[in-house]
Amino acid sequence: MVNSRVASRYAKSLLGLAVEKNVLKEVYQDMMLFKETCKANRDFVLMLRNPIISHEKKKAVLYALFQDKFHPITLTIFDVITRKNREAYLPAIAESFENQYRHHQGIAKAIITSSVPLTEKLREEVTSLVAKQTGKKVELEEHVDSTLIGGFVLKIGDQQMDNSVKAKLKALTYEFADNSFVKSY
Repeated sequence: MVNSRVASRYAKSLLGLAVEKNVLKEVYQDMMLFKETCKANRDFVLMLRNPIISHEKKKAVLYALFQDKFHPITLTIFDVITRKNREAYLPAIAESFENQYRHHQGIAKAIITSSVPLTEKLREEVTSLVAKQTGKKVELEEHVDSTLIGGFVLKIGDQQMDNSVKAKLKALTYEFADNSFVKSY
């Protein structure tokens, strides 16, 4: 809880500064690259969290990796965070920044998992349905999971709709188990 609060405050400050300086798109791209770097490299995240490594060394690593790629405002937030010894929060700050950016831009992120890849027509229908429900532009992320057997699982924010065959079979299993237990007494 404390981590998310700290990350949210830094992300909010960065978003406000980026809007003020009219470089929101550039800073957003920087933070997405940083987030992907963290996702792809566990050792990098562990280095940021390691209390034995000095804050100056962490800052040097951040600058060596990102100085030529990132906007100066993004580098400024890295500088502030390393001066305050809060490098471990950087991955959470990137995540929080992405969420705040979407909110600021009026974008809803929807994640759909289906048993087979979506057709273009179905993709448009899902996007239209989510846009109508949320009143926002939709960013659709697609995943394929053959264990679903059929149907889909749609997640928008913290809401999830599980319309998969796997979930329906599981519900039937529980229903039959409950009924057989009740009838045996």
